[in-house]
Amino acid sequence: MGPFGEIYDILQYSDGRLIVFPSYDTLYPGGMLFYGQGCVVQMEDKRIRICDIAEELGLSTATVSNVIHGKTNKVSDETVRRVQELLEKRQYIPNMAGILLAQNDSGIIGVVINQHKKYEMHTLEDPFIASSLNNLSAEIEKSGKFMMVKTTTETKEIIKFASMWNLEGLILIGFCQQDYLWLRQHMRIPFAAYDVTLETPERIYVLNLDNFDGGVQVGRHFRRLGHKKALCIADNDTFIDHERHMGFCAGFGGAGADFLEIPMEKEERERFYRSNLERLRGYTAVFAVSDYYAVDLIRFLMAQGIRVPRDISVAGFDDAPICTQIYPALTSVRQDGALRAKTAIEKLMQLRSGEETGTAVVLPVRLILRESTCPPKE
Repeated sequence: MGPFGEIYDILQYSDGRLIVFPSYDTLYPGGMLFYGQGCVVQMEDKRIRICDIAEELGLSTATVSNVIHGKTNKVSDETVRRVQELLEKRQYIPNMAGILLAQNDSGIIGVVINQHKKYEMHTLEDPFIASSLNNLSAEIEKSGKFMMVKTTTETKEIIKFASMWNLEGLILIGFCQQDYLWLRQHMRIPFAAYDVTLETPERIYVLNLDNFDGGVQVGRHFRRLGHKKALCIADNDTFIDHERHMGFCAGFGGAGADFLEIPMEKEERERFYRSNLERLRGYTAVFAVSDYYAVDLIRFLMAQGIRVPRDISVAGFDDAPICTQIYPALTSVRQDGALRAKTAIEKLMQLRSGEETGTAVVLPVRLILRESTCPPKE
């Protein structure tokens, strides 16, 4: 039990280390975590090894190992009973990684997220990432599998990760087209990808959103409210952000819809907003291509005495839980994260079994209206 009453499960490595698994979903800083994975700690306690069990029973280590791994078709019932009784008596804890590697099916689905510099080493705290993991965790549990998460910028680390844990499939978030194509050439396990454009997505299932339509819905909403000068902000104008930007311009219609590329790093973005404050005051509505940037902008504007939405309306994209946790509550384009996760797991299982799955799906989005948007003041 931990200092706050947490309950942990413990597995022992053959070299004496213990791996501690929280019995509930817990996030740890660093590259990888298990739902639940834990932290590896070094223990001084005397360990019980397979060879100790084998010596005490007068059996071979291979026989004891076979019993532990469930390969008992050539082991007598009496021997199985003796081994299991002594394992329990000596409180032997198996090497979990070894067991997974010895099985054809590990039961683990890996989720790998690009540790992009825009997250500033807080990748798992991003509203979209956190919401996606929550939905994936629920769907993976429903499927009877386990979820393991890793953050990295290196595609070679993904291959090592998949091999080390004998993963049944992968879900990748935030990587570029070149990364996916390289991985496809070097990995045989099935994987699904969030938010990427691939001309030949062979053996990759792509799950995209109708980003253009999401932008259209925001643009139309601003226009219906009576706004004549509106701004779209993003940290780039490529791929999905470009689609959202173009949709916004189409929905707003005519002149009056501008674009502003903002810095990824928070402190630099703060300085950028300050230096462009008068330009920002020239708009009555702003569409941020993510909820994170929308919330960040609201915080900045209100700190400058600019009222949201009375002076400037703000809308985001993703409809993460944070949208209803701030004031004013954020108008945002909702993506069905649960449907996306459910589809990803279903397609992974179909790819693994060799079924025909198609190669991609575009999921619909819809605008959720809240208090952060209103007609412009007269």
